Amino acid sequence: MGADPSDVTAEVIANKKFPYELDSEGKAKYVPIWRFTQPHMMAFHLSWLSFFMSFIATFAPASLLPVIRDDLNLTKSELGNAGVAAVCGAIAARLGMGVFVDIVGPRYGSAATMLLTAPAVFCMSLVTDYSTFAVTRFFIGCSLCMFVCCQFWCGTMFNVRIVGTANAIAAGWGNMGGGACHFIMPLIYQGIMNGGTPGYQAWRWSFFVPGGLYILTALVTLLFGIDHPSGKDYRDMKKEGTMKTKGALWPVLKCGLGNYRSWIFFLTYGYSFGVELTVDNVIVEYLFDQFGLNLAVAGALGAVFGLMNLWSRASGGMISDYVAKYWGMRGRLWALWIIQTLGGIFCIILGVVYNSLSQTIVIMIIFSIFCQQACGAHFGITPFVSRRAYGVVSGLVGAGGNTGAAITQAIWFAGTAQWQLNLPKYDGFKWMGVQTIAMTLPLFLVWFPMWGSMLTGPREGAEEEDYYLREWSAEEVAQGLHQGSMKFAMESKSQRGMKGQKSLDTIAETPAAAVKATVA
Repeated sequence: MGADPSDVTAEVIANKKFPYELDSEGKAKYVPIWRFTQPHMMAFHLSWLSFFMSFIATFAPASLLPVIRDDLNLTKSELGNAGVAAVCGAIAARLGMGVFVDIVGPRYGSAATMLLTAPAVFCMSLVTDYSTFAVTRFFIGCSLCMFVCCQFWCGTMFNVRIVGTANAIAAGWGNMGGGACHFIMPLIYQGIMNGGTPGYQAWRWSFFVPGGLYILTALVTLLFGIDHPSGKDYRDMKKEGTMKTKGALWPVLKCGLGNYRSWIFFLTYGYSFGVELTVDNVIVEYLFDQFGLNLAVAGALGAVFGLMNLWSRASGGMISDYVAKYWGMRGRLWALWIIQTLGGIFCIILGVVYNSLSQTIVIMIIFSIFCQQACGAHFGITPFVSRRAYGVVSGLVGAGGNTGAAITQAIWFAGTAQWQLNLPKYDGFKWMGVQTIAMTLPLFLVWFPMWGSMLTGPREGAEEEDYYLREWSAEEVAQGLHQGSMKFAMESKSQRGMKGQKSLDTIAETPAAAVKATVA
């Protein structure tokens, strides 16, 4: 059957000194962002950089919409529907990527995504009408499934006590691509035009920059990325027999898709990350049209929304980890609900101040902070939904972000089709905020037997080992496939909060843990 991967990890830890402390699974207990140590910190930096590039590629067309719409004679409805297509592409791709990384690892997942979608980025220079523009945006948008690789990779490398922080920093820095492209693409376009190229050709040449960077990032990921804390890739570990499989594919899918908590976070993430994607799609055009700004200024101001991810999404993960120290999982849930509700309130206010550019920018910044903090707080919780199907849950929740963006933009910002509302964009912001507040309420339904919910406590006698062991059959337990889940369950006792931790300190080993250890 081969050795337990934790044994391999222990051997690696014994033979190599790291500039940071590791846990029993070989995961880093800190996130020293200034380091590039293999495998933990190199994986961290490659994960956010790959996600950053996917945002650059996906929203580069949105950065140049005022120019593209004039050249291709696109209507408001066509622009809106093309924006919907851009975020729809990743819905199925994120679900598929969740399964893919569980099987082959995040390194190949990241590189394959970039190499497969880079041709679509180059093809943007060849579009001639609405249909080719929308189809190309759809295929480029598939690259947003990179988010799943990013979160899975960080979840593999960092301890449960700081996984919210690690996930949030990596995803936040990746999300910055949505703001950076609004700043970079108009400058590239302007620079090419200043070189003597006509405007109708300059915007087309601009797309060779993100396309080329995409390929370069994919090659760097293949050369320097490592899948596992042991310092080895999934493929090598499976060949050596040192990595136990997760069993058949269907049980893994069942664990992820059959857990109702996955679907609640699918819904709520649609109104944090989904709202962010929608704003990335419309903000430059809104500022350009509403306040009569030129493209460079509108792009620079619109970039502020996305660039707040430099710290705002990370702070959401940090807040989630901080409250978990005192109030456990219940604290994480309350923090997420409060932050996302505040995001909805400021989204409404953004639509109210449409007559003032200065007020719009100030409110947009405050709105972006809460919106992005909510994104970070989500992934302080989702790693605990399922250990066996972590990739599937990440993929499903991530797909919820794109689904929410597609629905929100189709309803409030797409335009003139018979089934769509033809609203000014500032009214769209108001209703998007109302929708955000309403769609955050299902968080009150999330309940973990060993930790409780926002309003109720845990079930008496419930243990983390019981929750994660139920994902495995008796035959799989006999083969030892559940051992990684049991180690994770022990680490997850930190989610009981300070009161729960004090009770654990008086017990050397819980009865449930002893039983599981004997079975293992």
